[in-house]
Amino acid sequence: MPNYLAPDVYVEEVPGGPRPIEAVGTSTAAFIGAAPDGNALAQSIRAVTNWSEFQRMYAAQGQAGTDLSQAVYGFFQNGGQRCYVVNTGAARDLPAALTMVAQRDDVAIVAAPGFTDAADYDALLSHCEALGDRVAILDAAHDVPDVMALTQVARPAPAARAGADAPDRASPGDLHGLRPRQSDDGYGAVYFPWLRVRDPANPSSLVDVPPSGHMAGIWARTDATRGVHKAPANEAVRGALDLTYHLTRAEQEQLNSHGVNCVRFFSTEGVRVWGARTVADSASEFRYLNVRRLFNMIKESIAQSTRWIVFEPNDETLWKSIRRDVSAFLLRLWRDGALMGRTPQEAFFVKCDRETNPPEVINAGQVVTLIGVAPVKPAEFIVFRLSQMEQRSDTDGRGE
Repeated sequence: MPNYLAPDVYVEEVPGGPRPIEAVGTSTAAFIGAAPDGNALAQSIRAVTNWSEFQRMYAAQGQAGTDLSQAVYGFFQNGGQRCYVVNTGAARDLPAALTMVAQRDDVAIVAAPGFTDAADYDALLSHCEALGDRVAILDAAHDVPDVMALTQVARPAPAARAGADAPDRASPGDLHGLRPRQSDDGYGAVYFPWLRVRDPANPSSLVDVPPSGHMAGIWARTDATRGVHKAPANEAVRGALDLTYHLTRAEQEQLNSHGVNCVRFFSTEGVRVWGARTVADSASEFRYLNVRRLFNMIKESIAQSTRWIVFEPNDETLWKSIRRDVSAFLLRLWRDGALMGRTPQEAFFVKCDRETNPPEVINAGQVVTLIGVAPVKPAEFIVFRLSQMEQRSDTDGRGE
């Protein structure tokens, strides 16, 4: 407290009012792979904000495109604004690249275009599961000998016999299945098939590219136009002229139930994303991609905007402030359509009081807040029930 010694008027600035919780960004991606110039900024991570910048940094000599460059081009083409790039060169050292990506807190989407074996899937999913603030976009294998193999989890090829040279990487033909392993909390989404696009390095030719870059751009575009709570599906894939495989409805029924998001070609609408599931179990509360990403955003937003709480007196005043700030944040999400419910009371609750903070919790230096939210879920199956009805007269059976 200041000391007042002389008679006078003293004006002081004091903190007052709520400390608003701001929503964190959800559309910054990280791409890992071999750049056209394998030596350009190799084994380092750099931020890129447009395609021209990527070309200057990673393809200044006009080299042929790679899965990485095609993915970055598709990302910006479909609405992406900012991404990180890790050029692995010829090493393809995914674990080392993911270590660098882990140091960037603003990353919300992770992809390694064209990395499609069991070890790659596991590395990407484990990275996102450990950090809990990002989701992996996984590419299905390019040449799938049997579409139904995508319903079976990929396993590494058997180890080579003693004295034989062990393969560096498992190939799709060496796997019993082609689907990524399950992520219980939905930290990954897989897409099939690959896209056929014009090569940005040679527009006169068509090339097959992994879908992850284009999908990341669509996630970013949907976040900007509708919000992270909107499932990034039923969206046009800009730049995609065709697909490497045209799925039938019966095939998608099988793949969808196993968490494989299909990209479909429709004669009147072109190429569209036609799935929004994660690789979680179909009974998981995080089986829908938008639910997983919404929870990531809520967690990160609250964590970053409430650091002022640390070392504050753990009493009723603090608890009231926490309830006020978190409730105001969730109220804005509800008004934006991110939460389900006719009223805020139906959409969320925030509890921070003596019940959640008994003496033993306070003595342990903790303040515990219980938050519950009801996320909106996509209308995945649209059902119209049509039946015949008896013909009725204008007088509805009444005499004139």
